[in-house]
Amino acid sequence: MLDMNRIPASIAIIMDGNGRWAKKRFLPRVAGHNAGMLAMKEIIKTSSTLGVKYLTVYAFSTENWKRTEEEVSGIFKLLVRYVDSELEELNENNVKVRILGDYSVIPEAAKERIEKSLKTTENNTGLQFNIALNYGSRAEIVRAMNRINQDIRESKLDRDTEITEELLSRYLYTGDENDNIPDPDLIIRTSGEERLSNFLLWQSAYSEFAFTDVLWPDFTPEEYKRLIEEYQNRDRRFGGRK
Repeated sequence: MLDMNRIPASIAIIMDGNGRWAKKRFLPRVAGHNAGMLAMKEIIKTSSTLGVKYLTVYAFSTENWKRTEEEVSGIFKLLVRYVDSELEELNENNVKVRILGDYSVIPEAAKERIEKSLKTTENNTGLQFNIALNYGSRAEIVRAMNRINQDIRESKLDRDTEITEELLSRYLYTGDENDNIPDPDLIIRTSGEERLSNFLLWQSAYSEFAFTDVLWPDFTPEEYKRLIEEYQNRDRRFGGRK
């Protein structure tokens, strides 16, 4: 039974299996991404209802540019369609949208929709929906170190500033704009794969992991709740002993 008093505050999801879902149905891969978008819509609603404070999804990695031009183009066209159809409802439900990653290089239409989403929802106080877009965790850490170095050169930080975990965390995407997105309590990966794939490497140091064989387009609110219940039955020690 799900304990509503112990819902994890921060959940991250690696939404895997769209391509395999489409292949099983003899459909183009973009059809799988479309079905995955619909599944994501339901998980956002469920997260908000459950009281999850931060939901972070891995939408497009820095490595995904290696896919075919047709698939990449299709993914960004779906992003445009998603914002056009769902932004009003997200805003009405007090959802705040944030982007983790460098979205400056994505197609212009998608970039415009992203910026519209950020502006429209910037003052919302409900679920914070973080979209990891053109995101890679190693690149994020390198970016953080370069930004620290730049701030030292520009005298925004002292030359003898000690690089601490707290300082580095502030320069990650999750520390930008004073949002201080907490590390995920629970990371879920669908489709039976059991790896991080360059996702939140720094932030996942003490996260709990949950894996399911369900392909992302088939990932239902019921399966989501089952994995949260599984998480609630664990004993988190954060390196200590009990």
